[in-house]
Amino acid sequence: MKSSRLVSILLLLQTRGRMTAAQLAVELEVSVRTVYRDVEALGAAGVPLYGDAGHAGGYRLLDGYRTRLTGLTRDEAEALFLAGAPGPAAELGLGAVLAAARLKVRAALPAELRAHADRVAGRFHLDAPAWYAEADDTPFLPAVADAVWNGRVLHVLYRRWAEPTDVRRRLEPYGLVLKAGRWYVVAGPGPRTYRVDQILHILEPDGTDGTDEEFTRPDDFDLVAYWTAYQRDFHARLHRGEALVRLAPGVTLSRAVPVEGSAGGTGGPGGPGGTGDDGWTTVRVPIESVEHAHGEFLRLGADIEVLEPAGLRGRMARTVAELAERYGNVAGNGGD
Repeated sequence: MKSSRLVSILLLLQTRGRMTAAQLAVELEVSVRTVYRDVEALGAAGVPLYGDAGHAGGYRLLDGYRTRLTGLTRDEAEALFLAGAPGPAAELGLGAVLAAARLKVRAALPAELRAHADRVAGRFHLDAPAWYAEADDTPFLPAVADAVWNGRVLHVLYRRWAEPTDVRRRLEPYGLVLKAGRWYVVAGPGPRTYRVDQILHILEPDGTDGTDEEFTRPDDFDLVAYWTAYQRDFHARLHRGEALVRLAPGVTLSRAVPVEGSAGGTGGPGGPGGTGDDGWTTVRVPIESVEHAHGEFLRLGADIEVLEPAGLRGRMARTVAELAERYGNVAGNGGD
């Protein structure tokens, strides 16, 4: 710990120039007395470090004493600082490590490259999760990351959508993926993909806490290639069906295809582009499943009518009838 702190002092002085003991103490989250001892240790090790007393005093390095990172272009330096992801790193328990790494790289950069890197870091901030989405609770993410890194088997209690919902799984974690603010672990056998926030507990094979079983990661496994193929397959399976619907004037659905000259349902024959005399438009929409489409279409309320498939139309009709019965008394009493 002390050696890491000594390096941090050296890099801070390289990067910022003169700093007081109090400023160093704040940066390193230690006492001023600890800084005094560390500075003495650096001097004893031969580092050309000296201090000035007085109001404008502080510690500084002898001019020209620095480490340079060679071979790094301006664009590479900018990209390096743009790619920093402090949020995910903190979730993995690596926030301090990332901060130290960025400090070391910045200190090693020549002045011109450092200025460009700082300019990028001060003007661009990456925040991957979407609006209106609560952050996933992933208390076991550091443990999963540790298992990925050290090749240890995880026995977990995992919650899935199908019954039975809570199941035990033996995972050989090959890698972690952060997608749209959500963490996934790719694990064998299979491999298969699991949501880290759905891990309820980490268990030993006998049901107690912890694990120490090791596994060998396949030499030919490529995490990036796997995830690319997984996404491609996911999107191929995402819209397996199709629905024929009518939309009220001004209402649109992404991926909807107008039906030329189609029947306009209760609104009469469709005109050009599937639009009837009443202004309603008949379109075909790819759907993932009846269940998923049912929930999505209900969001549009009375601005949509499902024509096909019959199963989806019937389910929508049953839901509407239940809602009408539930809210009938409110309407009868003059409610808004």
